[in-house]
Amino acid sequence: MNDYGSGTQALVLVLFTTLVTLTLLMCVMAGPDRDDLTNFYTGYRSLTPLKNGLAIAGDYISAATVLSTTGIIALAGYDGYVLAVSTALSLVLLMFLLAEPLRNAGSFTMGDVLARTMPGRAVRIASCVVTLSATLPFLVVQLSGAGSLLTFILGMSHESGARTICIVLVGTLMVIYAAIGGMRGTALVQMIKIVLLLGTSLTVAALVLHRFDWSPGEVLRAAERGTGTGPAFLRQGLQLGTSAAQRLDFAGLQITVILGAACLPHITMRLYSARDVPAVRRSMSWAVATVTTFCLLVIVMGTGAAALVGSQSITAADPHGRTSVLMLSRVLGGGAGSAGTTVLYAAVAGTVFITLLSSVAGMTLAAASSLAHDLFAHALRRQRAAPRTEMTVAAWTSVAVGTVAVLLSVLVENWDVGVLTTLAICIGASAVAPALTYSLFWRGFTRTGLLASLYGGTACALVLMVFSKAVSGAPSAVFPHADFGWFPLQSAGLVSVPFGYLAGWLGSLLDHRRRAAESRENRRLYEESEARLLAAAE
Repeated sequence: MNDYGSGTQALVLVLFTTLVTLTLLMCVMAGPDRDDLTNFYTGYRSLTPLKNGLAIAGDYISAATVLSTTGIIALAGYDGYVLAVSTALSLVLLMFLLAEPLRNAGSFTMGDVLARTMPGRAVRIASCVVTLSATLPFLVVQLSGAGSLLTFILGMSHESGARTICIVLVGTLMVIYAAIGGMRGTALVQMIKIVLLLGTSLTVAALVLHRFDWSPGEVLRAAERGTGTGPAFLRQGLQLGTSAAQRLDFAGLQITVILGAACLPHITMRLYSARDVPAVRRSMSWAVATVTTFCLLVIVMGTGAAALVGSQSITAADPHGRTSVLMLSRVLGGGAGSAGTTVLYAAVAGTVFITLLSSVAGMTLAAASSLAHDLFAHALRRQRAAPRTEMTVAAWTSVAVGTVAVLLSVLVENWDVGVLTTLAICIGASAVAPALTYSLFWRGFTRTGLLASLYGGTACALVLMVFSKAVSGAPSAVFPHADFGWFPLQSAGLVSVPFGYLAGWLGSLLDHRRRAAESRENRRLYEESEARLLAAAE
């Protein structure tokens, strides 16, 4: 058992139960009609820009952002600061480059965007494969983290099977949210989550600054002492190292985050729920402002954890620092057993819990939608399925995706699966980003180029990550006692991102030479929709 006290744990349980009951009720009330696809996939595009922006920010800020980024800042200082800034920059890039064209081109899923000028089963299947490849690793990370975190919060032993029970519980709830709530229901859950997250983060950050008389300089100096690293806390290198290769690896990781985090399918899917281009523009403005504010709060909380908790205590609880924000709330509340600790710790724990639930629900909805809409309705059937049939398939695929994710999470619950987050973002940067960029802005992009970008970028990222130092050959690897890695970096993005773009360009070039007629047809289809795509003009 941990030392937070039975009163704190009771309050946490009451808060958990209240949040689950409230969010489930909202999902049921906002659930779509059983025969209305537009309602299920987009919520009738009825959300205001503010609400839709909060929902986008809620989908974008996952539990990994809340816990892992705070932990990296607490332990590695400058490296964590750059990661937080890169996370915000990724959404800014989506806002200025892809948001409006995606809203003009898409209907329900990424497959709709890509098949706009290149219709066919192969494109739909490839879109579904890449969506699952990017979504399932993220789901496994979130569910595995949910099991570990809930057992830590509730003071239960990992060996008792409690972690498995927590994983199954969270997995069951995520399936219910996705299957019953649809886009509108999960959007309401995301809005509740982001409001709670901003509120609790602002409170914790304000308490940190108040502890140091509102002096950021004093917080930084205390963090240098708390980590024992001195001035190195504010220099690059504590996370990956300072050699030339390690600095290159660090740069590659940040590039991957900037290009890939906002291109993940469960994020881009939110853009289709805006009613028009002005609405998506305002929605993204709200989302960017919200995410940027939160990233600034994460920087304050991570630095505060380093200053007030100390790296030794943080790593003793979790080597990656993922419980640092919870430990910080205990320190700021006044110590174990105090009323302030009980209330603040329960609020932070409840917010983390709803963050986990909402994150996995959004990812499950994106994966299930792609399976139902792209694979079942378009790739496997000669005639379009009835709306009721497609929605039934979407509900059952939510169950299937959730079941697979839960099983995988239980199988790897004793592993350090943080590398899967890097893999998912690498796939977003190496496969999804090239495919969307070329499809939306290049007239000469062809079917072969599209398939090469999707499959080539995904395969390159997967192979390089499996044989990277993040999986084996290093003390912090998933398998620290094995060494089958030949790729010297911990992130594949520095190689896989250029490979994805190069594969799309070469594939299109070969298509122009071998199938000139089809290439001309693709170009004609693009030119016919170019005005509407880029300027929303009919």
